[in-house]
Amino acid sequence: MKIKIKLIDKTLALPKYQTSGSVAFDLYARKNVKVPPWKPTIIPANVVIEVPKGFFLLLASRSSTPLKKNLIVANGIGVIDQDYHGDEDEIGVQVLNFSGKSVNVARGERIAQALLVQVAKVVEFEVVDSIKKQSRGGFGATG
Repeated sequence: MKIKIKLIDKTLALPKYQTSGSVAFDLYARKNVKVPPWKPTIIPANVVIEVPKGFFLLLASRSSTPLKKNLIVANGIGVIDQDYHGDEDEIGVQVLNFSGKSVNVARGERIAQALLVQVAKVVEFEVVDSIKKQSRGGFGATG
């Protein structure tokens, strides 16, 4: 599948799959960013991607980033919608530094991974007074 991508800084690498078995491709920091402790910070990822109809782009932490940099994607994952691809809609990775000191992210460093996920947008809500009389017990019911 071919998708349109705009590089903000054309001297940086194009996102790529690191191995033939990778299902997500890496995104790179467009500039040097100092991430203070416990303050969500957006790192520009140097790309605008036209997500194909029927898909969304999921952003997630690279598996080694929490261990090496003490950074995680601040809200767990990021969701890039199909209509977020105007010329000024650079993807930003919101990270959280869970260490006690500032962390430096270098320009060109791999900061997150992105995965195209197919979706079916077919939901219509029907408001009801009850769904099922017997409950599992609510949040945390399975221990």
